[in-house]
Amino acid sequence: MLQKFDERNKDLHIWVGDRLYHRDEAKVSVFDSVVQGGDAVWEGLRIYPEGVMMLDRHLNRMYESAKALAFTHIPPTTFIKDALRQTLEANRMDRDTHVRVTLTRGSKITSGMDPRLNQSGSTLIILPEWKPPVYDNDHGIKVITSTIRRNNPAFLDSKIHHNNLLNNIQAKIQANVAGVDAALMLDKDAFAAELNGTNIFMAKGDRVYTPYATACLHGMTRGLIIELCQLHGIHIEERNLSLTELYNADELFCSGTMGELTPITELDGRLIENRNGKKVMKKLISYFEKAIPEYCTRL
Repeated sequence: MLQKFDERNKDLHIWVGDRLYHRDEAKVSVFDSVVQGGDAVWEGLRIYPEGVMMLDRHLNRMYESAKALAFTHIPPTTFIKDALRQTLEANRMDRDTHVRVTLTRGSKITSGMDPRLNQSGSTLIILPEWKPPVYDNDHGIKVITSTIRRNNPAFLDSKIHHNNLLNNIQAKIQANVAGVDAALMLDKDAFAAELNGTNIFMAKGDRVYTPYATACLHGMTRGLIIELCQLHGIHIEERNLSLTELYNADELFCSGTMGELTPITELDGRLIENRNGKKVMKKLISYFEKAIPEYCTRL
């Protein structure tokens, strides 16, 4: 599903470093680590009228990702929140907004991989866009299984929300060539990990399953769905899921900040048939929507 340009985003104000710039002037140095090697961490935030969804959880994950990558300068949460507030106010955004918050290791004194070359502190980028959920949740999406495997901790831990997304991009290219909306990425043992940009769930009867967060991102929306299942008495289990199980699920759906909860209607040409008729995802969407005010933070 190809996103389209929203005319409301023509005159965005974007935070870079320590101030706001018009989108035409918002730039980072060619010596910045994100340019030199994708050396950065990021979070995607969604803005609702009630505030920023799960803001503290997102910023905590960003901090832990930066710490795992040995960033020597991580701005305090108060600074990031204030910069985010200023950015949203400058763009008059209070709903239907997706914000990409990136923290790079900063600029280097000369090209090279050595983090000791970063001597000017990190670079904070806050990019807001008018962007309602990107998927058509009424009709769902079609998915193929990619030949590109998801990273695991032996190579690059998925619990680091980093900017090195080439394997996800390769999987998305395969989906584009196949004429579908997204690609399912497997782990090293051929169990489901996640889609190229979202987490995956399956329902069988009145039970919900999702892959272990070993090779997949421990997504914020994923975590909330697990909490909502536990709160409302829906059996939820993290375990290895094979393609055969996914093909025969009553319901398949994906979750993420960009698209919330989205049904998967077809996987590798197999239609997902709800033979049980329980409609677990519909319940979870209702619980999710009702939970939004509780999980939002006003700036």
